[in-house]
Amino acid sequence: MSHSPHTFLRSDTTPVGNWWWTMDRWLLGTVFALIALGVLLSFGTSPAAAARLHYNDAFHFALRQTLFGGMAAVLVIGVSMLEARTIRRVAFFVYLAMIIMMAALPFIGHEAKGATRWIHLAGFTLQPSEFMKPALIVLVAWMFAEGQKGEGVPGVFIAFCLYLLAVGLLLKQPDLGQTVLITIAFGAAFWMAGVPISWIMGLGATALVGLGSTYFLLPHVQARVETFLSSDKADKHQITQASEAIWAGGLFGRGPGEGVMKRGVPDMHTDFAYSVLAEEYGLVFSLALIGLFAFLVIRGLYKSLRLSDPFEQVAAAGLFVLVGLQALINVAVNLNMIPTKGMTLPFISYGGSSMLAMGLTLGMALGLTRRRPGAYATSEGLARAGAFA
Repeated sequence: MSHSPHTFLRSDTTPVGNWWWTMDRWLLGTVFALIALGVLLSFGTSPAAAARLHYNDAFHFALRQTLFGGMAAVLVIGVSMLEARTIRRVAFFVYLAMIIMMAALPFIGHEAKGATRWIHLAGFTLQPSEFMKPALIVLVAWMFAEGQKGEGVPGVFIAFCLYLLAVGLLLKQPDLGQTVLITIAFGAAFWMAGVPISWIMGLGATALVGLGSTYFLLPHVQARVETFLSSDKADKHQITQASEAIWAGGLFGRGPGEGVMKRGVPDMHTDFAYSVLAEEYGLVFSLALIGLFAFLVIRGLYKSLRLSDPFEQVAAAGLFVLVGLQALINVAVNLNMIPTKGMTLPFISYGGSSMLAMGLTLGMALGLTRRRPGAYATSEGLARAGAFA
């Protein structure tokens, strides 16, 4: 008897076949759509960026972004095939390696714009903190779950130590934006792990006091806040240009590659890529992009909260929160709603570290939310997911 391709694939017990039929293909498709959009947009921003930085090849950045996008897609597929136990192990080794690199940044790092966040490796600029973030979320979720088992493991204490070590090294660079991001994501994981609300309030109050103190302790933070509050457009050239680009795009944009604001702003292909997209493709398209991120995060959280295993539930939800928060912060900066943070728009902004780290992040999230025997709760988990929805 002949079988249709659909039936054949359903009966496929190979690792790839098993992965395909246990994967949330809506989430997978959304991730690939974002990667493709990032590559597409880079062909519009690359000529202006290459000319400004004196590269002979106008599509230097577009070709590199295409390479990074392909590598990120492979990373998403490869990591999402892993079992939860293996994802924990990967997170441990990634965290360890990135923490060592971050500790070594004062000695071997590359300084740019007053911060030392990058390491040059064989022609590639690596930002260790980008890869540390998802690894940290997975590890703290693991520790929270171990602590709840009542077997004497000081899970909460270890989780806080991992978090504080990461924050200390981030502030040393300094990188306040990433510190804020992982603090909120850590707090979200802390809350989803079921700790008392008083602990959450205490963590929030401490974080607010710490954030406020950076204004007095870090000169570059003070300068950015004062620039944000200033009415002098000369002091806010980059963000002013970004805002004008968004307005100039109108509903349907100037057309692919036809944006003009990107020619005078250094970071239009990285931190302000959203503004380029809004100018060239318009408000409708930029809102559709935001919709993609919203769908990814909301569906991801819905799937995560249905998981029966506490570790998988908190880790997956924390990873989706991490992606959503980063996208939210980047768009808010582009809309001049908050001071500049130097944070990329996931998959859309140019950058190898950002693209690959997001591939790792969502590869882990998709792997943890795959449909496996007993993976999803039937009562309590469904109730929590329904309350969230």
